[in-house]
Amino acid sequence: MVTLTLNPAIDVSSEADEVRHTHKIRTSREELEAGGGGINVARVLTRLGADVRAVFLAGGATGHALDELLARTCVDRRRIEIAGDTRLSLTVMERATGHEYRFVPEGPEVSDSEWSAALEAIAGERCDYLVASGSLPRGVPADFYVRLAKALGGRGVRLVLDTSGEALEAALAHGGLFLIKPSRSELEHFAGTPLPNNDDVIAAARQLVDQGRAEHVAVSLGGEGAIFVSRDGSHFAPALDVPAQSAVGAGDSFVAGMVFGFSRGLPPDEAFRLGMAAGAAAVLTCGSEIARADDVWRLFGGRPADRATT
Repeated sequence: MVTLTLNPAIDVSSEADEVRHTHKIRTSREELEAGGGGINVARVLTRLGADVRAVFLAGGATGHALDELLARTCVDRRRIEIAGDTRLSLTVMERATGHEYRFVPEGPEVSDSEWSAALEAIAGERCDYLVASGSLPRGVPADFYVRLAKALGGRGVRLVLDTSGEALEAALAHGGLFLIKPSRSELEHFAGTPLPNNDDVIAAARQLVDQGRAEHVAVSLGGEGAIFVSRDGSHFAPALDVPAQSAVGAGDSFVAGMVFGFSRGLPPDEAFRLGMAAGAAAVLTCGSEIARADDVWRLFGGRPADRATT
C-alpha cells in the first residue's frame, strides 16, 4: 500500500485549564505527531500490520522535523522536498469545559515542479492500494487527483480518495475511484440538494456507484455514525458508544481500517465495520493521537484471519 499527503502537518496538541482571549494561556501535556491525512492513514495501517509507504511533500525546518517524527513511528516513507515550510496545526483541549479548539493553517504554496514530482513519485510506486488523503495545498490544481488517476494508468491500483471541495468534485467527474469518504455536507454539495435523512444519503451515494464514479462510498454522519454503499447494498452503522477524548484523526483512522479490511479480503460490509471500529478507537485517544491497534481489534471483536496479501 502507498499513501499520498500533499499538505502534511506537524500536529501539536496540549491541554489548558481555560482558553481566553488576550491572556497568556499556560498549557501542559504537549505532544507532537507527524500528521496530515495520508500520513495518519499510513501510521494506522502500520499499527494494524500492513506493509505501507507514506509519500509526502515537506519543506523547511518544519519539514525536517516532520520527517524525523514520522521516522519514530517506523513508517516506511518517501519525502519529496519543497521550498515552503510545512505547516503546524494546533489542538488545545480546555479542561474547564472539555471543549477542543483546533487551529489548522492553510500551509505552504507548492510550485508546479513540486506537485509534478509527487505525480512522478507515485507513478514509480508498486502497490495494490493508493490512499490519497487530505487537502490540496495552494498552487496545486483542482484536477490533481484526476491527473493522479491517469498516471496510475491501467495498473489495477485501487485509488482511495479522502478529500473535499473542487478536488473531490473533479475526481468524481472523472470516475473510477475505488473508495471515497465524503461527509454528508460534501455529498450534498455534489448532489446539489439537501440530504436530510439516511434514505436520501443512500440514494445519492447509490447514484455515484451506479454511474461508475466510485465503487464504494462511505458517508460520514458525524456523531450519528456512517453509511456505506456499494454494488452489494447499503449499510448504516451508528457511532460506537465510546468515551470521547478527541476527534482528531478519527476520519483518517476510519479510512485506514476500511482499506486494511479490503486488503485482507473482508467482505465490503465487514471492511466498513472495521473502519467504524478504527474511527472509534481514534476517538478514545487524546490530542492528535491516532487509533491504537489493540483498541481497534477490541471494538471490532477480534482480529480477522488474513485472507489476502497487501
